[in-house]
This record gives sequence, structure tokens and C-alpha cells, in this order.
Amino acid sequence: MKIATAAYPLDPLPDWTAYKTKLTDWVQRAAGQGAELLVFPEYAALELSMLAGPEAAGDLERCLHVVSDLIGDVDDLHADLAVRHGVHILAASAPVFDEAFGARPVNRARLFTPGGARGVQDKQIMTRFERDPWDVVPGGKLQIFDTSLGKLAILICYDSEFPMLGRAVCDADVLLVPSCTDALSGYSRVRIGSMARAMEGQCVSVMSSIVGDAPWSPAVDENVGMGGIFGPPDVGFPSTGVIAEGTLNQPGWTVGEVDLSRVAHVRADGGVLNRSHWADQTGRDSLATVVPLR
Repeated sequence: MKIATAAYPLDPLPDWTAYKTKLTDWVQRAAGQGAELLVFPEYAALELSMLAGPEAAGDLERCLHVVSDLIGDVDDLHADLAVRHGVHILAASAPVFDEAFGARPVNRARLFTPGGARGVQDKQIMTRFERDPWDVVPGGKLQIFDTSLGKLAILICYDSEFPMLGRAVCDADVLLVPSCTDALSGYSRVRIGSMARAMEGQCVSVMSSIVGDAPWSPAVDENVGMGGIFGPPDVGFPSTGVIAEGTLNQPGWTVGEVDLSRVAHVRADGGVLNRSHWADQTGRDSLATVVPLR
């Protein structure tokens, strides 16, 4: 199958029509290249905050509520586009106020299938900024979505940097990693995390990014990144582990072709068997003994 992952710029959108036109154009362009799975970045839904005006978009608390209030309509639009173009879409993650998790919002990605099904995945571990001053909170547990394309799981940005979260979804064939990073160092951490999770789980990981500046939004004002599709550097995959990658900070889709039979093969008979040998760490996860040697 072909996967398209976005390097997505945020625009100060004047109205809903402008957002609908932009999203429709992006989906059409990816589908036109034969992509069956489209991956948008973390927090790219914050461009919707400008629909309430620059004052609302520029306020860290108000922008959360503006975007959350629009998510129902946003999801309906994504669902329609997924059905119309026959594609799976991971929508840009968004702050969502959900009573199940208290008075504060979660960071939620939503997955849409061409058959009309929908799934949601919340971020597990918050960054320092999400904790304070933004007060975004962890949401529902990790899930694996069994789709017509294969088993998909979602690790939102910072979550990809934690191997135990990757292990929790090790039965997935493809890990989707929507990201939002404000510096090259942040992008590098998530990229390294995505590649490490692909190596450990002997699967494919797909990283999307916001790119460019959005000075009207203090939450996502500076953004660095690009799209990337990674696999284990082993049998049936590139020796570098890089299946496809874009150009740093250049907007657009990065499209790569993935054969999931190769995931099954490398797990069964790869040069190494990281996924199967995970259990060999048992008993070695306590802190190492400090041995004086001077």
C-alpha cells in the first residue's frame, strides 16, 4: 500500500469554507498519488482557532475551547472525505474536552476509514508545555485498530519516545506518529523515537510534522519537521531504515510504498528478532549496580 504523511503548514484561516477547501485539497492530492493511508500532524487542528478571530487564537485557554467545540464538524468532514476518496485518514490531533477525563482537555487523534468507521487515540504522556502552562491531560489507553489495511496504532509525538508505550502496541503492523516540534532538536527526538519503535517492534512507523511559523498562535508559533516513513533496518527494508522522507520544513506530502508481508517476514525470520527477544530483558530492568572503579 501507499502511505502519505504530511509536512503541514498552519494558515490563519478566515472561515470554515477556507478550512474545508484546504483539507479537501490536501486529501485529494494524496489520494491522487495513490495513497491509501493519510497521516496529518499533532495539533495541526489549532489552525481552526483563527475561525474565532486572532484574539481567541492568541489566547492559550480560549483556543482550546474554540477547537474542541468545532471537532464534531471537523470529524464529519474527515469521515466524508475518507469515504469519498476511499482512504484511511488520521486527522490532525486536537485538544478535546471530554467529561470522561475531567475538566481539562486531552490531545486526541482520530482515525477514519473508507467504510465509515471511526476510532480515537489520546496522547499518553504530556510534554512540559502541555503540563504547564497549558494543562492538557492524558486520555484513554492505547489501542490497536484492526483495519482493512492492517493493524494500526498511534503514538502521538512525545509518546513515541517511550519504549514501553511502543511495546504496548507491538502487535501493530504500522505505528502512526503525528508530531508537532518547535526546533530541530525536538524533531530529531521524535524521529529517533519513531525509528527506534520500528526497530524494536519490527514494524513500520510513519511520522508527520507541522512546518513553518504561525505567529498568531502561541501554542504552535514555531514549527520544524518533515514527513518520514521508517522500517526496521533488516530483511526486506532499506539498510538505513528510511523508506521515504521529505525535505526539512518543506510543506507537502511524503509518499512511500509499504508491503506489510515484509513486516510478517522480518518478525519471523529477520537478521535479528528484536520483537521476539524483548522478553530476554526480564530481570534486567532494575537499576544497574554502581561499581567503584578508580
